[in-house]
Amino acid sequence: MGVNNNLANFTYEAVNESGKKLKGMVKAQNKQLAITELRGRGITIRSIQEQRKTTMDLEIHIGRAVKLEDFVIFCRQFATLIRAGIQIDQAVSILEDQSTSKYLKAALGDISEQIRSGHPLSKGMGEHPKVFPDMFVNMMASGETGGNLDEVLERMAEHYEKEHKTVQKVKSAMTYPIVVLVIAIVVVIFLLLKIVPTFADMFLEQGSELPLITRFVMSSSDAIVHYWWMFLAGVIGIMVLYRSFASSEEGKYWIDTIKFKIPVFGLILKKAAVARMTRTMSSLFVSAVPVLQALDVTAKVVGNRVIAKVLRDAKDSLQQGKMLSEPIQKSGIFPKMVVQMLIIGEETGQVDNMLAKIADFFEADVDQSVDRLKAVIEPLMLLFISSIVGVIVAAIMSPMFKMYDNFLG
Repeated sequence: MGVNNNLANFTYEAVNESGKKLKGMVKAQNKQLAITELRGRGITIRSIQEQRKTTMDLEIHIGRAVKLEDFVIFCRQFATLIRAGIQIDQAVSILEDQSTSKYLKAALGDISEQIRSGHPLSKGMGEHPKVFPDMFVNMMASGETGGNLDEVLERMAEHYEKEHKTVQKVKSAMTYPIVVLVIAIVVVIFLLLKIVPTFADMFLEQGSELPLITRFVMSSSDAIVHYWWMFLAGVIGIMVLYRSFASSEEGKYWIDTIKFKIPVFGLILKKAAVARMTRTMSSLFVSAVPVLQALDVTAKVVGNRVIAKVLRDAKDSLQQGKMLSEPIQKSGIFPKMVVQMLIIGEETGQVDNMLAKIADFFEADVDQSVDRLKAVIEPLMLLFISSIVGVIVAAIMSPMFKMYDNFLG
């Protein structure tokens, strides 16, 4: 099942028959239908209002507050409870009591009430999209239908664990050079603002001809000291323009395209995106989620609009009776190995298995690529900082040595 985006979201506060306070969200076409839905659950409504897209309410905070590690633990614990023969509503109540995330706890409290009112687990989860991703909701619906909810939950835990590991690897590869670059910029600005001007005054008093490197560093220092506000305005202006551009769909698509073309890092980002796409599709196919629905869900969670477009094209191709591998190959984005293994999977009727193997390969490849990159980039970044500082030091020391020679002469 998917989340109906045409319905409005209504946040509410209520109490159940035992007097327990509840907070949550319900989807409905209008407020009256939302009230009818909640009353059907046997709860007393204290307040209800439509959730505006611009408000920083409960559900928006949930999307940021529930850590992936907590979600994995939730999946594991839920699977254990179901496997132990505990009823779903009781299991949800137990998890609500044990949860350390107040936002996950609030969502589970609402879901527990919905289950007791006769609604499916997946429906309740679908009303909390900031807690439970669309993929997870679809998998839960499949597990409910197939009677293998515990297996699906275990599969989801493994899926998110692998995804988290890959994401952390990519972040670690990107973070180190960014941090080093920021440190380098701060050090250079400090030297140009505080140290260089002190020596510049002394050199100018001597009136002797200065080396080219010294004149360049002094000019840079003078520009920053007197026109720092222009540099700051320029940086702010670029940031504003970037955010404005990145907020449009065309801008987002262009940025996602450029990400894959960044030297060295682009290839790692592409491998990580392919791993995420194939892992998601494999999990959905194994859980018997319909192919077209699986492509829709994967396009939403893959995290890159270029690949999402390919998946939407693949959905159109399938509806026209074509094979899944055709639009994948036509896009020119994916490595040949992905296309070849997908074709083999189609010919043997084991697409889900092949997708899982592709995901395994690229997850391992990302790990190795990041480790190799870090081994190379750490000394290079240190050399980079040393070179910049060395240039500034040389610019200061060169005239001083000349002054010393003149003094001795």
